[in-house]
Amino acid sequence: MTNWYWIRHGPTHLKSLVGWSDVDVDLSNINMLQRLDNFLPNNSIIVSSDLKRCIKTADEIQGLRERLPNNRNLREFNFGDWELKKSAKIAQEYPKLSKEYWTNPGDTAPPNGESWNEAAKRVNSEVDIINQKYKGRNIIAVGHFGVILTQLQRAAKIQSQSAISFQIDNLSVTHLEHLGDKHWRILGVNFTI
Repeated sequence: MTNWYWIRHGPTHLKSLVGWSDVDVDLSNINMLQRLDNFLPNNSIIVSSDLKRCIKTADEIQGLRERLPNNRNLREFNFGDWELKKSAKIAQEYPKLSKEYWTNPGDTAPPNGESWNEAAKRVNSEVDIINQKYKGRNIIAVGHFGVILTQLQRAAKIQSQSAISFQIDNLSVTHLEHLGDKHWRILGVNFTI
């Protein structure tokens, strides 16, 4: 069994869609970061997206844990032309497309961005590589809202429409267990320490 502890990065305080933009993170809640560090198993490997909001969050909880290189394939969804725009503005500019994107996530993509299915395929492929290379280990993955939802969808074997309804708070833990092949078990979702 390989245990995945998915941690959503610290807050950015932006009220817009933030995908591949390399924005900064607020890690001023030292007590919460310390509790999170204490909760996570010490005998773990830690990996993060290559965006600084994840890198800096991973740095804060790394401790003596083995660190893998920052991973571009664990980035948030690419929102393309919607990047850093507020949802209301997107809905105004792209009423049909934005409605389809949020109510029926799958193959619909923002202009110059990626769809749910494209992002999930990218992340799933990387998780498969890590599962194979580090089978039986504890993996702490510092990632993004959408990335964690793709893995929750995979583990629960649910549709993207159901997965997108879950809340994943900043600095929360979503604990998934890979049992081998395509078998997963969900041990906790959006757990705040």
